[in-house]
Amino acid sequence: MLATCPACGLLCDDINVSDPLTNTCAKSISFFSQPSTEASPSIAGKAVSLDEAVGHAASILKSAKQPIFAGLSTDLSGFRAAFNSAQQVQAPMMHMNAESSWRNTKVLQTRGWQTTTLMEVKNRADVILCIGTDVVSHNPRFFERNVWNKEALFTDPQARDIIYLGGEHLDASAGVSPNGKQPTVLPCALEALPEITAALRALILNKPLKVTTVAGITINDLQAIAERLRQASYAVLIWVAKDLDYAHAELTIQNITEGVVALNEKSRAMGLSLGGSDGDTTVNYAHTWLSALAPAEHDISQHDAMVWINSFSPEKPMPTTKAPTIVIGNSNLQFSTPPAVFIPVATPGLDCSGTLFRVDSSIVLPLKQTRASTLPTLAAVMTQMDALLT
Repeated sequence: MLATCPACGLLCDDINVSDPLTNTCAKSISFFSQPSTEASPSIAGKAVSLDEAVGHAASILKSAKQPIFAGLSTDLSGFRAAFNSAQQVQAPMMHMNAESSWRNTKVLQTRGWQTTTLMEVKNRADVILCIGTDVVSHNPRFFERNVWNKEALFTDPQARDIIYLGGEHLDASAGVSPNGKQPTVLPCALEALPEITAALRALILNKPLKVTTVAGITINDLQAIAERLRQASYAVLIWVAKDLDYAHAELTIQNITEGVVALNEKSRAMGLSLGGSDGDTTVNYAHTWLSALAPAEHDISQHDAMVWINSFSPEKPMPTTKAPTIVIGNSNLQFSTPPAVFIPVATPGLDCSGTLFRVDSSIVLPLKQTRASTLPTLAAVMTQMDALLT
């Protein structure tokens, strides 16, 4: 059976879920190899029925004055159901990747941007500039599927120029073309990227710089990149917000996206934010549709009850809080201290079907149920809880 893998934002839809897995990567193998654990709902670590667990969770939320729904590692239908429940108790919502997602959102809200899709990268890009990231640590099959793909329509994949700008100790091996063409690699500390990208943006605009180096990178090298971007038929500037983990990282993203605007005055260029995991792209878009507001970060300590939703990634830690916690998620979740309520639910793409937006936001892909399971879906649990919250 061919299935779609939700382990990263690429949502590769060619995974053969036979034994052994084929057309896949380490992230995909880890996801599809999760054990099928039919865990029981529990209250303070004691096994109870689903009805009892949902009832106790509802009573905690009804008693709370400032609850929050966090984690939100789920698919579209799961998030929509969780959103309805959060509305019932007037609780804000925060995805586990909110810190990195918000870096992109700040730029998109204040300046806008011009971005492309994975399909356009495959078919048109002749220059790809990766800024502060190796990409493959987040999206392992990006180069395989979208850069070196022989089915590209309008360019020779092996002739593409790959450039890495910024980041230390990057593994640039994925940027080596099948014919051996080497990428250009200009490393620097990530914290220097705001000034480096500002310098690159100035050079794209043909503004003179009265220095010879910026954070260890020569102006001549940056000028060569600017010139190659200007001469490209279709340049793509790539970043991963999660890698830009330093103060005011949004300035780097703004420099990148404004550089794209400058390039488009006389040539053709686009930006592309990669990464994506735990349904964060889907949650960000759905939250905006349903509330007219982009999801933001919140201080968990300021809330007197937390609903933590994590369907996809049992290895990811839950934030600590003294408030009662209702955990709804993957049956393989482990706890050092049992939460007030734990309700195991089906994982989309394994135990049930589902739907996710790809990281480039251009298409929605279906997730297939790939194994038998009796676990309830998150949507079913939330619907049952809604009836008790009214």
